[in-house]
Amino acid sequence: MTTTAKFLALTIDCAEPKRLAEFYAAVFGYEVQYSEEEYAGIGDGAMNLYFQKNTERTPAAWPGPDKQFHMDVRVPDVEQAVEDYLKLGASKPDFQPGGENWTVLADPEGHLFCVCPTRDE
Repeated sequence: MTTTAKFLALTIDCAEPKRLAEFYAAVFGYEVQYSEEEYAGIGDGAMNLYFQKNTERTPAAWPGPDKQFHMDVRVPDVEQAVEDYLKLGASKPDFQPGGENWTVLADPEGHLFCVCPTRDE
């Protein structure tokens, strides 16, 4: 039998953990739980994102084969969310494979995330 694990957090390498924690705290409406120069964390009690300092990390080219992961987020209004996130420091790559369905953004350090519409329930 395989040991069953419980998800704790996703840790993201970045140059400025405090800054990226503040960005994603605003995106998700989470609390900044811990913040220092080398490490920061945000969460809502069920989902956690941690940010670890790595000044040698370089963003993967988009599109390109070096991208290792990206996050998908659901929002009620993609256009408004994109506008909000751009004001927070995100950028919008030229390549947009989702057409009008979703929008690819990069956080202030170049990690990609897709802004997707809320599903009809």
